[in-house]
Amino acid sequence: MAHTLVIVESPTKAKTIRGFLPKGFKVEASMGHVRDLPNNASEIPASAKGQKWANLGVNTDADFEPLYVVPKDKKKTVRELKDALKGADQLLLATDEDREGESISWHLLQLLAPKVPVKRMVFHEITKEAIGKALDQTRDLDMELVHAQETRRILDRLVGYTLSPLLWKKVAWGLSAGRVQSVAVRLLVQRERARRAFRSGSYWDLKAQLEQSGSAFEAKLTHVGGQRIATGNDFDESTGGLKAGSAVRLLSESEAKALAESVRTSAWTVDAVEEKPTVRKPVPPFTTSTLQQEANRKLRLSARETMRCAQGLYERGFITYMRTDSVHLSDQAINASRNCVESLYGKEYLSKGPRQFSTKARNAQEAHEAIRPSGESFRTPGETGLDGRDLAVYELIWKRTVASQMAEARLTMLSVDLSSGEASFRASGKRIDFPGFFRAYVEGSDDPDAALEGQEVLLPALSVGDAPEPKTVEPLGHQTQPPARFSEASLVKMLEKEGIGRPSTYASIIGTIVDRGYATLLGNALTPSFTAFAVTALLEEHFPELVDTSFTARMENTLDEISHGKVQWLPYLEGFFKGDEGLENQVQQREGDIDPGASRTIDLEGLSSVVRIGRFGAYLEAKRVSDDGEEELIKATLPREITPADLDEEQAELILKQKADGPEAIGEDPETGDLVYLLFGQYGPYVQRGQVSDENPKPKRASLPKGQKPEDLTLEDALGLLRLPRLLGEHPDGGRIQAGLGRFGPYVVWDKGKGEKDYRSLKGDDDVLAVGLSRALELLAMPKRGRGGRTALKDLGKPEGSDETIQVYDGPYGLYVKQGKVNASLPEGKGADDVTLEEAVELLAAKAASKKGGRKTAAKKPAAKKTAAKKPAAKKPAAKKPPATTKTGRLRASAVRVIKPADS
Repeated sequence: MAHTLVIVESPTKAKTIRGFLPKGFKVEASMGHVRDLPNNASEIPASAKGQKWANLGVNTDADFEPLYVVPKDKKKTVRELKDALKGADQLLLATDEDREGESISWHLLQLLAPKVPVKRMVFHEITKEAIGKALDQTRDLDMELVHAQETRRILDRLVGYTLSPLLWKKVAWGLSAGRVQSVAVRLLVQRERARRAFRSGSYWDLKAQLEQSGSAFEAKLTHVGGQRIATGNDFDESTGGLKAGSAVRLLSESEAKALAESVRTSAWTVDAVEEKPTVRKPVPPFTTSTLQQEANRKLRLSARETMRCAQGLYERGFITYMRTDSVHLSDQAINASRNCVESLYGKEYLSKGPRQFSTKARNAQEAHEAIRPSGESFRTPGETGLDGRDLAVYELIWKRTVASQMAEARLTMLSVDLSSGEASFRASGKRIDFPGFFRAYVEGSDDPDAALEGQEVLLPALSVGDAPEPKTVEPLGHQTQPPARFSEASLVKMLEKEGIGRPSTYASIIGTIVDRGYATLLGNALTPSFTAFAVTALLEEHFPELVDTSFTARMENTLDEISHGKVQWLPYLEGFFKGDEGLENQVQQREGDIDPGASRTIDLEGLSSVVRIGRFGAYLEAKRVSDDGEEELIKATLPREITPADLDEEQAELILKQKADGPEAIGEDPETGDLVYLLFGQYGPYVQRGQVSDENPKPKRASLPKGQKPEDLTLEDALGLLRLPRLLGEHPDGGRIQAGLGRFGPYVVWDKGKGEKDYRSLKGDDDVLAVGLSRALELLAMPKRGRGGRTALKDLGKPEGSDETIQVYDGPYGLYVKQGKVNASLPEGKGADDVTLEEAVELLAAKAASKKGGRKTAAKKPAAKKTAAKKPAAKKPAAKKPPATTKTGRLRASAVRVIKPADS
């Protein structure tokens, strides 16, 4: 029976859309991209092997023609889609409405080569009304979008695959460079350099607690003898002293204490009272960038986690499309928002008229509307049935959208100037006269010390001449703080401000930076590694334009102009890559000038030793004169927890001294008579009982728990760690309970016998050396969570012949299945509800096999491994001319040749 085939990206999206389509429609999922440039040498087709451009995957000698391949894990999907097309009388390509989605549709068109009519079906939300409208308003494939995506993909491949091999040779194997990635890494490094160059300054002031008519309030010292006192902004970050020409008074500790004593017993007078009315307008609804920023600030979600969660909400019909730079709201959305405001808060909380916002982003995305709840009427968070992270993100979007149509908040800013002797103080407050949109939403801040705008700070009724009574006057010492490291939110904000990259790619960029070891997430801060310092220094010296923010922003604008037909793609790529000034020639010329030894060396100011990048990470190197007068070279591994900004001479000397002289004992174990040592390794400080010898090749060792400072470690603490695991007692149901310290931190374990063990991680307040049986039983009674505190999304059951359950988890890199110690990622587009037990078994088996094979190959043939990682494959498209429309033909005529597009 004839049917209309609809192809979307994911099974979740397919499942939602099926409910809104009439009979005679069949919906299938492509599972994301079905074709791309090859990722390794094994994917390069035989026809292209041996070609000098094959490892690029782009034929730079033939108008930059890309060679596309269908990855092994997508061949089955393509076969299934071809089968589904048989018997269809129409094909609707319903991938996402941006460049990426347009590109996926074009690749599907090339691979499936349909003989039936083909139309493009686009929608901004997955609701019955939106799907019905999309069916009535299908269009042809937009080849300008396809072309724009492909040009971007080619440019990114040219940069990445030309510079990355250079980094392998000059810095370390496995590193990568990228058009946007390397600029983002440089931003992190520049901030870390600023932290290292920072010199702290100290200053004192006073804080007074006063009372007027029974009401307490706080005031801070501003002037002494008519002269303003110094604050943190008055200090030079490079010297730690006051900025040149600063006409401020710097109080010492003794002066502050003397002044505090004086004003405690002096009369206080109110000199001035000021009330200043002001209004606050609601912020626009979310774009991709602002959603990532706010979810990071308020929910502590990474950009990847936010986008994955938003993708799921969109595909299940809860929100509109989540890749957009637009803050525009449709009339439908404005009406739905205003209805929510009126029903939940009342008419007085509505803005005077519908409020519309304009987009200010440099690089506008194709989606036409902001991220908002879907539909003609918005479901409140409580009506969705969502929970956990999904509910939190939906609630954020719902509140921000509804607040955009609410009345302005009316506030009165309060300021009171007081004096006591020669000291002047100021008390500041804020009265909320009408909360307006504050009732629904207050935007978060990148400054952790900044109070939320919606909080009220009241002052008592004060008039000029009043004499409040001082209760306490406290001298406070301050140290100026170095520039804060970037959080994901502040980095996304900076990238968008500078016009670097696209918000839809920020999640993958930050993920790559962390995956490649260029940065680690410590708390919520992105801390660059020593490797990031080395790579950035090399690129700054030899390829400065590629890591220059303004150059990258101009490149981004040019790519957008190409998409609008204002700039021709081929001349641009030719100029960027070829010729005397092109990237290809520049790399070839400069490769011989780059000294690998110098590239692997990081010379940090204030260190007598140097930091180098080696096969196993960063290490210190210094020359020392031995006891016999001979000069020797000492190398010592740097613990991973030491950051570039925090490595000082004292730390470096301690690590080098320990390496040269051997460890210094902190005491003796009374039970064995062995000396106990505090040592520093690649993974941080640890304690060791005894020294390595022929009789004792593996002395007992134990890492210090997180938060334990080496300088505070006592012999008793060290002995306690070395005696772990310790027995806590018997479980009521049989078996022993122990406390120990493992790879993922401190834990308690219930040993049930016969190899069956049940583990739980200790919480923040638990001490592995002091936790008792009752607390252990309490922890063991809690639901088991995966690594990183993750709870299983779905339990698939136990495969036949196995005692271990397979579960689905959501990790920092996507959904995965887990059985025992084996994890396997789900294919792109596969949701937790879509995977079956049988599929999970296949994925886990393949992962286990690849691990064994990978280790064996790496050990025997390192060269082959290197080649495989270096060479991307290439394959000519099946058809020279896509069976699209005359629009495609016109594009080919004007652009000489349309490249076969794909982007990642």
